[in-house]
Amino acid sequence: MCGICGIVKFDADDSVSPGLLDAMTDRISHRGPDDFGYFLQGPVGLGHRRLSIIDIGGGKQPIFNEDGSIVIVFNGEIYNYAELTAGLIARGHVFKTRSDTETIVHAYEEYGDDCVTRLRGMFAFALWDHRKQRLLLVRDHLGIKPLYYYHGRESFVFASEIKSLLEAPGIPRAVDETALNLYLSLRYVPGPRTMFREIFKLQPGHLLVVDSSGVHVREYWDIKYHSALPSGVDAIKEFDRLLEESVRLQLISEVPLGVFLSGGLDSSAILAVMSRIHKGERIKTFSVGYEGADGREDENNEFQYARQAARAFGAEHHEFRLNALDFCDFIPQLVWHLDEPLADPSCIPLYFIAKLARQYITVVLSGEGADEVLAGYSIYRKMLAIENLRHIPFAGTIGGRLASTLPSGKVQNYLRMAGMALPQRYRGVSRGFYPALQARLMGRDSRPDEPLDQVYDPYFQAVSQASPLNRMLYVDAKVWLPDDLLLKADKMTMANALELRVPFLDHRLVEFAAQLPVSMKQQGGIGKRILRRSMQGVLPDSILHRPKKGFPVPTHTWLRGQLKEFTRETLLATDSACRRYFDPGVLGEIVGGQETATDRHQELWTLVIFEFWHRIFIEQRMSVTSRPAEDMVQVMPST
Repeated sequence: MCGICGIVKFDADDSVSPGLLDAMTDRISHRGPDDFGYFLQGPVGLGHRRLSIIDIGGGKQPIFNEDGSIVIVFNGEIYNYAELTAGLIARGHVFKTRSDTETIVHAYEEYGDDCVTRLRGMFAFALWDHRKQRLLLVRDHLGIKPLYYYHGRESFVFASEIKSLLEAPGIPRAVDETALNLYLSLRYVPGPRTMFREIFKLQPGHLLVVDSSGVHVREYWDIKYHSALPSGVDAIKEFDRLLEESVRLQLISEVPLGVFLSGGLDSSAILAVMSRIHKGERIKTFSVGYEGADGREDENNEFQYARQAARAFGAEHHEFRLNALDFCDFIPQLVWHLDEPLADPSCIPLYFIAKLARQYITVVLSGEGADEVLAGYSIYRKMLAIENLRHIPFAGTIGGRLASTLPSGKVQNYLRMAGMALPQRYRGVSRGFYPALQARLMGRDSRPDEPLDQVYDPYFQAVSQASPLNRMLYVDAKVWLPDDLLLKADKMTMANALELRVPFLDHRLVEFAAQLPVSMKQQGGIGKRILRRSMQGVLPDSILHRPKKGFPVPTHTWLRGQLKEFTRETLLATDSACRRYFDPGVLGEIVGGQETATDRHQELWTLVIFEFWHRIFIEQRMSVTSRPAEDMVQVMPST
């Protein structure tokens, strides 16, 4: 796992400054504290920061082909590199290292851009072909690793993180108003946009080429939903095989590994499979929870289930407790590491558990992605129930009319949804702001749903013939998964130089899950049915049958209690960015909601994160840098 950056100037007589490349790589040094390297050749420069995982002694980047005409900087892991390398050697390629990075160079020589279809892993890389004067950027199938770019009149710039891009001269620090609207709706900015007007994300499963004809982007992989598995396939056995294969491949490492363990089904399943593969070894596991104002464990904690899973498999378990003051103090650092506003409070406990884990290991596996692949979220059940209701004659019309007579809130919202088609109602199930409040806050004739339609409609249309459940899974895999869940996972772990691996998002496992009958994903209100059946008799029943809990954070309690004054002072200060972008009266109304029964904690957190992001990245009136581990984490021995 590493950080990459680079620049291609369009004037062949111009040269990339070594100082610029040094500044860009230095900005992402937290991603790769072990080593750094550069490639400079006239108008082209590539930079790399390395976190050593495989071929520690010989994997220094950039890496070249035999004659030096092809060079690569790479972030991620190719789990099937040994198999690919053997095939390439048989075809006459000569390797200088044991690094998976060099495998890509030779695969490109052999297969061209199509080499990416042979890769199994998580990755973002840049490859410069000197003979063709051509830059190739690639991002992995599901978007596990990030890659940003800026296309200006004089240059093309890319990096693993936006803060590295911003070291290049001429990149404007300006807010994208459409992205701001989307952020208020979703609490994150869906790709390819970012909150910066002229900075974009390379989408998952896409590659980008820069050459003399311009900049071109194309998709190389997509999820295909089929009505049934191939004949003769035992679904549970094949699922077991693919999951174990994915975990086994992702255990390849020359440094210590462990598991993030919440005590839920997904992370416990990963621990179970790891224990099966590494029989007799004590696997290191890590959990995070909260303490209340009285110093005792908060009711949101799931420590008891994590401890139970750890005991079941003989793990060496470690815990960290987070309190409201830790949470508050870390907000500027959080926003700096995220690069763009992401109002998901679980980012903060994720950072702290990563900080704890890094004291013991360099690579960690987690259960991320199982819910999006195997339909674990309760919202799928609710949406399917509404879908069934729509088949009752006149139900949609009656629901819509009844909703109009009720006060605003969730009941009214769900009744109104009965009169909507799936794409229309699904876009609003996890909103930061309800449309009416968002429109009032934004003013300027704001229409919050229009940008959402532009994001969601193409994805729903692409799988228009799939089942309602698979359509929702597809949309989440394209929007929520890369732009919220995986973005925070990468940024919070790499802030600590910790490599996170996600076995449920192996693209072959995802392809298999797309072929499963809907009943093997969700039925009778129970999600991830095939995973539950796979783990029957393996996991304790108390974990196997637990309802989905997510990564709960007590922001509701904290924002109305210990952090109430902090929130008020942040948002209502005379020089706050929020007062300039939003209607001050509506802003005051939202902040004042803390004094009433109105629950505005999601809206408040969304605004607080935007405020700090604007101060740090746009106004540049807050200076933030990485902080060392010893300043941030107090390890709590488990009991």
